[in-house]
Amino acid sequence: MEISAVLITYNEERRVEGALKSLAGVVSEIVVVDALSSDETVRIAKKYNARVFERAWTNYADQKNFANSKASHPWILSLDADERVSPRLQGELLELKRTEPECAAFSMPRQVFYLGRWIRHSDWYPDRRIRLFRKGSARWEGEYVHEKLVVEGKVGKLRGPIHHFTYRNIHEHLARINTFSDLAAQKLYARKKKARWFHFIFLPFFRFFRAYLWKLGFLDGFAGLTISVLTGYAVFVRYAKLREIWKKGERIEPFPY
Repeated sequence: MEISAVLITYNEERRVEGALKSLAGVVSEIVVVDALSSDETVRIAKKYNARVFERAWTNYADQKNFANSKASHPWILSLDADERVSPRLQGELLELKRTEPECAAFSMPRQVFYLGRWIRHSDWYPDRRIRLFRKGSARWEGEYVHEKLVVEGKVGKLRGPIHHFTYRNIHEHLARINTFSDLAAQKLYARKKKARWFHFIFLPFFRFFRAYLWKLGFLDGFAGLTISVLTGYAVFVRYAKLREIWKKGERIEPFPY
């Protein structure tokens, strides 16, 4: 079982080295598709003997599918620049490489480090993601944000987590909410969805209570409270921006393939 690790990057000099280090000894090659970074991302990738392809940004799904097409081996491990293969997952992958699995893909939990602690609840864990798959059995889909991997065949489960270092602080968290809410509002508008009163009054509170109480976010301390509050806030902002688009009468075109 030979594995190609695949990453897409753009100005990730602060984070990509940790991701590349975590792949050492686990995969047979590393493929990086960089969206014309202006920092040291490409130099760092080449330092770890990655095969680097520079390509202008299109969208998440298209960029990842292009990267997958450049993989030399039949199995692909898809990793983001702010993620790491945990020691436990490294061991599982090395054990798995001694076999030839019958399934088409594997999911694994993803665990976030946020505000100085590992998050174990708050609707952020276990957050299972399919990241290991046969090259010809899966494809990324989605034009705007939160791309989805569609797999043909059986999906197995691994226990070792991907470690996710998504936000260094609350400022970065809010910045990501602002960016993703723009894309999410555009996606809803393209589907002719409209913002209703319950999207502003009930849905944000529901998302807060789900994360904080139902998903036990209170057990994650202040970090869990922050996650829960900002989860509700993100919903409100998404629909507020959707209403703004309709009011302006903007026309949002889908991203071309």
